[in-house]
Amino acid sequence: MHEKVYRVELGARSYDIHIEPDSLPRLGRAMRALLPDAERCLVVSNETVAPLYLEQLEASLREGGWHSTACILPDGEQFKTLRTWSKILDALMEARIARNEPIVALGGGVIGDMAGFAAACYRRGIPFVQVPTTLLAQVDSSVGGKTGINHEHGKNMIGAFYQPRLVWIDPLMLRTLDARQVRAGLAEVIKYGLIRDAAFFDWLDAHMPDALQLDAMVVSELIHESCRHKAEVVMADETEQGMRALLNLGHTFGHAIEAMTAYRRYLHGEAVALGLLMAARMSAQMGYADAAIEARICACLKRASLPTEVPAFPAERWLDAMGHDKKNIGTQIRFVLLKRIGQAFISADVRAQDVRRLIDSYRRA
Repeated sequence: MHEKVYRVELGARSYDIHIEPDSLPRLGRAMRALLPDAERCLVVSNETVAPLYLEQLEASLREGGWHSTACILPDGEQFKTLRTWSKILDALMEARIARNEPIVALGGGVIGDMAGFAAACYRRGIPFVQVPTTLLAQVDSSVGGKTGINHEHGKNMIGAFYQPRLVWIDPLMLRTLDARQVRAGLAEVIKYGLIRDAAFFDWLDAHMPDALQLDAMVVSELIHESCRHKAEVVMADETEQGMRALLNLGHTFGHAIEAMTAYRRYLHGEAVALGLLMAARMSAQMGYADAAIEARICACLKRASLPTEVPAFPAERWLDAMGHDKKNIGTQIRFVLLKRIGQAFISADVRAQDVRRLIDSYRRA
């Protein structure tokens, strides 16, 4: 696996996605070249990741001439709250981080989202660097500048579009990731194939056993391709005015599942996997896609050892949870649906009765 750099071209907000194994020791020098006048930084991590990588990151930062302070948070989606997020602001104030000094997010999607949102708000905006340590964060959430926190009524309802200055991906960090987190990350990789690259979906489906075992060549390919897809979409639609919403395939249902289970039963990727199945069934139910698509996606998810049984909640509860989705326009729930594998589209034609019919189909099964 060799070094690969993708440039996300967004004018003054442009940045690089740097993908290279065993590259964490070089991050401090890369940050120094990027921010030559800054002296201090705040590292935000969690209680799971910090014991594994904080010491190595701090050594890299010292080599780059940085004085770092660490803010260690509890681990888990249930802690992606205003209360936890405020601890980052407290740490920034206590460290007296200046406007040109960065936050370094060392962790998965929760840490990246919260640290990025803190960077967007503190002093009305300071730099931040993403160092994603989970597969889901490396292939999806660390790229694109979506930052935020959850509310009891909806996921990521409070946040900002705020681009990082650098995304630094070291695939070797995945070696310490537990198997469940690997599986959850694969759901987002599968999503890219479904929305815009049927050949990539076929390749991933065929190589799923190697992906689960974190085979170096397969992991390299899926990280590279996922980052390429994400970067292309973000460059075309940075603030989700149109096509970027396609990246939310499965997420309207998935976010509802997370909210209805208090962010404790499912990892984000697991909820997205169930959402992909529901989107496929909805697509067939509305007459947009062949019914066989759902079975094919289900088989792929099973090969990835991801959940495929949709939890049983009343239809009205589903509608209430999805009514808080941030993609909605007014009271209209927008869904990302499929025409075929590799072709997704945004629909505003789904009615409440269509959702009830979908939910009833699972309750009858």
